[in-house]
Amino acid sequence: MIKHALSVLLLFITLVSTLALAKGQGAEQSVVMISLDGFRWDYIEKHKAKNLAAIAAQGVRAEYLEPVYPTKTFPNHLSIITGLLPSNHGIVGNHFCDKNRNQCYKMGYGQDDSSWLKGIPLWNLAEMQGLKAATYFWPESDARINGMTPSYFYHYSQHSDYQQRIDQIVQWLKLPAQKRPRFVAGYFSLVDTMGHEFGPDAQQTYQAVQKVDKLVGQLARRIQREVEQDVNLIIVSDHGMAQLDPDKSLQLSDLGVDLSNFIVKNSGTQVWLYKKPKARVNLDAMRAQLLRNARGRYDIISEETLKSRGVTINETTADIVIETQAPRYFAYDEKDQHYGTHGFAITQDMHATFVAMGPAFKQGTQIGPVKNLDIYPVVAQVLGLELLSDIDGTGASLLPALRH
Repeated sequence: MIKHALSVLLLFITLVSTLALAKGQGAEQSVVMISLDGFRWDYIEKHKAKNLAAIAAQGVRAEYLEPVYPTKTFPNHLSIITGLLPSNHGIVGNHFCDKNRNQCYKMGYGQDDSSWLKGIPLWNLAEMQGLKAATYFWPESDARINGMTPSYFYHYSQHSDYQQRIDQIVQWLKLPAQKRPRFVAGYFSLVDTMGHEFGPDAQQTYQAVQKVDKLVGQLARRIQREVEQDVNLIIVSDHGMAQLDPDKSLQLSDLGVDLSNFIVKNSGTQVWLYKKPKARVNLDAMRAQLLRNARGRYDIISEETLKSRGVTINETTADIVIETQAPRYFAYDEKDQHYGTHGFAITQDMHATFVAMGPAFKQGTQIGPVKNLDIYPVVAQVLGLELLSDIDGTGASLLPALRH
């Protein structure tokens, strides 16, 4: 009986020690999260991204990463980094207006006026709890959100050298412990740019995937060879890409209505109409006229449909939302010819990519679809951070990827 009791006690002590050790190791882990803009869920196979495939084989790959609506760059990057729906973090589109402010937002405005942005981005969550963070071009990462910025960041420049970004991330990870960022976010736009200009199936898009795949592979190898601490590498994208037909593009004039009473925000996939403050216009009559003119080329999206997509109807919601479907798109003018875009309702072509490897993640594991809102709480857990505010993600879809 005594021998049995001692055995149980020893087993208990061993278990407690193991859990304490695991907790200690987890507290020392770092996270590097790289966004490949426009990297569709199937590009690893379609465009033979062998390095990303190798990372997935060593770690975890989701069937796809589900974006938030609208499937545009800034709303989704802010949702990934705050765990909030666009209506809650404030950036509901790449371009939109706020009727209460009587102002309109466009990409990057947060640098000069961070009041557009709500929530606590992961880099601030880390800094608020004593960890350093760094960002290299993540959308709005140079904005003074919560009155602060990451310890290390760069103002966006589309001409920045891609190799320099990899070198800088590795240099950050090799800093002395007291200066080293434990959370790093990076961003690459090339695949999205080529997808827009040439389409998701084009050779140019293949070459873009090859370039960023080699960079990601280099980063993974250098982390393993040059960096002493435990690092988790997470690769995400913000949305997918759909094939377009320039012969089926729609001009604003094709709507057949007078738009002079509206501020018009055109995103290619949608046209958002905001009634000018002093304009006298019957919105119901305008919607009815647009529907008569549609002839199957576009839809007028109801508030009920917007709510079903996660939108909170508020001062940023357009008075009229017009939406088309691929291969159609709304062109800015007759010269606006391109072969790919995103921003549509969430369909398979809009699905994004999630791949991760590192001590926090299982090896050689495939999991089901992951919601991009669930990345925030899981990264916080890996870094040992406490959530300081309510978020929309639960982490549930990504928890099966974790070892513990």
